[in-house]
Amino acid sequence: MTAAPHAVRTRITAAFTDAGVTGQLHATDIDTDAAIGVGSDVTVPTASVHKLCLIATLYREASLGRLDLRRPVDIPAEGRSPGATGLAVMRDAARLSLRDLATLTVAVSDNTAADLLWDAVGLDTVNRCMTDLGLTRTVAVQTMRELYATMREDAAGSPAALTDPAVVARLRALDPALTNRSTPRETARLLAAIWRDEVCAGERAAQYGQELREVLGLQAWSHRLAAGFPFDDVRVSGKTGSLPTLRHEAGVVEYPDGGRYAVAVFTRAAATTVTLPAADAVIGRAARIAVDALRAAAA
Repeated sequence: MTAAPHAVRTRITAAFTDAGVTGQLHATDIDTDAAIGVGSDVTVPTASVHKLCLIATLYREASLGRLDLRRPVDIPAEGRSPGATGLAVMRDAARLSLRDLATLTVAVSDNTAADLLWDAVGLDTVNRCMTDLGLTRTVAVQTMRELYATMREDAAGSPAALTDPAVVARLRALDPALTNRSTPRETARLLAAIWRDEVCAGERAAQYGQELREVLGLQAWSHRLAAGFPFDDVRVSGKTGSLPTLRHEAGVVEYPDGGRYAVAVFTRAAATTVTLPAADAVIGRAARIAVDALRAAAA
């Protein structure tokens, strides 16, 4: 017997509560549009999940002939965007193509690589792409370097202050009115559009669309969304987002029987502790509850 949607939403909410977070989720069957959500239309700060919008726009622009993904970009050793991975922690000058920067942006959430793409594409272009796709509540207002600059200002330049509840409460990077934002429903809709080949256009749309999906499948982290689907024959493509108290992931779960599900999960922890394994794990747990319900309803 298929669980009623209300019962499924109750289970998802209980999972968030047990993990010490508040959360929003939207999951949709890419091929039927069947969906289930908890707070699907709540506006949330997207953190690095907004890199999905950036990469989708990059490939759309390339498919339309407006930029060459092979174009090399020189990357000086100095002046890189803050971050704990990728180019941000490398010491020497480098040169990479736009598409290799896209790979770093997704695979290890490289902020320097992302900002080089923001510079190449432009905030306005990304926002126009989202509007063209009907995602009117998905808005970019700042690059990663700009986002982290507001955090330094709000924390008075002290990284240690980012675990102080009083400081965290005033971070502009956590206020969806002041930072990059979307809703769980729109984020899942973007992923569904990518998997339906509705983002890229032109004569080579299929080629660019396939490469876009391949790039989105390269993420190295498996402790959030993918943790809910620990099967060798289930493919999970996703993008995480993390800021003080925020742990997010949005991605696509593909089953061997052809089932495809776009899932967006956004959470905020009550604790300001940096390491909260339960808060990471509940993203996969909540997504699994939702996807199982969608699969049972279709059976």
